[in-house]
Amino acid sequence: MASSVSTSSLFLLFFFATSLLLSNAFPAQHYPLHHHRRPRSAAHNYRDALTKSILFFEGQRSGKLPPNQRVTWRRDSGLSDGSAMHVDLVGGYYDAGDNVKFGFPMAFTTTMLSWSVIEFGGLMKGELQNAREAIRWGTDYLLKATAKPDTIYVQVGDANKDHACWERPEDMDTPRNVLKIDRNTPGSEVAAETAAALAAASLVFRRTDPTYSKLLVRRAIRVFGFADKYRGAYSNGLRSFVCPFYCSYSGYQDELLWGAAWLQKATRNPMYLQYIQVNGQELGADETDNTFGWDNKHVGARILLSKAFLVQKLQSLRDYKGHADNYICSLVPGTPLSQAHYTPGGLLFKMSDGNMQYVTSTSFLLLAYAKYLTSSHQVVNCGGVVVTASRLRSVAKKQVDYLLGDNPLRMSYMVGYGPRYPQRIHHRGSSLPCIAAHPAKIQCSSGFSIMKSKSPNPNILVGAVVGGPDQHDNFPDQRSDYEQSEPATYINAPLVGSLAYLAHSFGQL
Repeated sequence: MASSVSTSSLFLLFFFATSLLLSNAFPAQHYPLHHHRRPRSAAHNYRDALTKSILFFEGQRSGKLPPNQRVTWRRDSGLSDGSAMHVDLVGGYYDAGDNVKFGFPMAFTTTMLSWSVIEFGGLMKGELQNAREAIRWGTDYLLKATAKPDTIYVQVGDANKDHACWERPEDMDTPRNVLKIDRNTPGSEVAAETAAALAAASLVFRRTDPTYSKLLVRRAIRVFGFADKYRGAYSNGLRSFVCPFYCSYSGYQDELLWGAAWLQKATRNPMYLQYIQVNGQELGADETDNTFGWDNKHVGARILLSKAFLVQKLQSLRDYKGHADNYICSLVPGTPLSQAHYTPGGLLFKMSDGNMQYVTSTSFLLLAYAKYLTSSHQVVNCGGVVVTASRLRSVAKKQVDYLLGDNPLRMSYMVGYGPRYPQRIHHRGSSLPCIAAHPAKIQCSSGFSIMKSKSPNPNILVGAVVGGPDQHDNFPDQRSDYEQSEPATYINAPLVGSLAYLAHSFGQL
């Protein structure tokens, strides 16, 4: 504001602007009147965003919906999934805006939701139970998919035929083909990620449901053994079905390291520590890649294993502090080793298709690593520039704030948060009238007229985070633009942890 304005005018202007902002962006019941922890104000209602980021998963549910389902425009769907192979594969999540169940990203989503709760669940207060339910919806399905030894059902639905339709999941009439990996058609990346998900979730339920926790960890051990013994890429054996949708470009080595790291954490069995020590280099422990997402887990494994050294003092994993530091240095702006690209508005930019997944996963890793550094009184040295835990938190907060509206378009990329957010997301269920409004079946191709229209989606998929703006901070808000307008479970999963931390640190929880 201009310095020439009088003090009283300035106060009135500030008061009016603040009141207007709060009335639009922050529902009164969520906005805290007093900050108990730190006397600083937040630009965003992180608590409200946290609530919505978890609620989103209910909109992605497949199967028989429970009585406490809060996203009421969704109904039961996929109730015969698995019947083509005489197995029960009802449940789980649709990964994004279509009606296919892809096991690879579903498992990664479950792992990251679990990690969010493991690191920051203690801060979540009333949202912790909702986060646990979101995890359990994933693990219940993964338990079904891994019920047979040395077999994992990794996909339900024909992606090409599904994408040729624009229909609600409740109306689905495309083939529900079932794909599996086994000894003859291995899939180490999806198997090891599934093991990681089960192991991570076992830690979430260890105190609240020990019986379920033990089931999860026993299954994780078995599934990881299968992943490691029968090595091979599922993108090879099932290429025509899983590519280009969730083709693994980084290979399966990163998942084996990641899966072993989670099993070491969940079981404390020295066997996994030894596995990591013997196989770490071969599995890419010190590679210089700095992308973390559903395909490449190297960076996540490094950060997780550095915790075992920094917090649990496992000296044999000392090198992982160095590996993690290399990643951090490649990311933080202003250090001699920084390689990351940012938009003019300050958003981390990796690629045009679903870039926000890298923003949310990276922000989570920064906050988790900051936590580990703080607990061990350590810093990161980036070519002579010292990077503190506080700096990492600042970088992460800036990314989350951009996502929530601090950007050149003043748009929140989370649906339902703030006064301005995407109206035409690439999502079948959200874009088509719900069953209550239109009980009659909407045929496969007749939905495309709505998909191509400029009308806003009738069903608000609250909490959905879309792919986000391009490298110039532009966002057209078009349904046909799946690269920028499609939400996905693996975009939201790591954001849950970051929002819990930020809400707590600003006294909102």
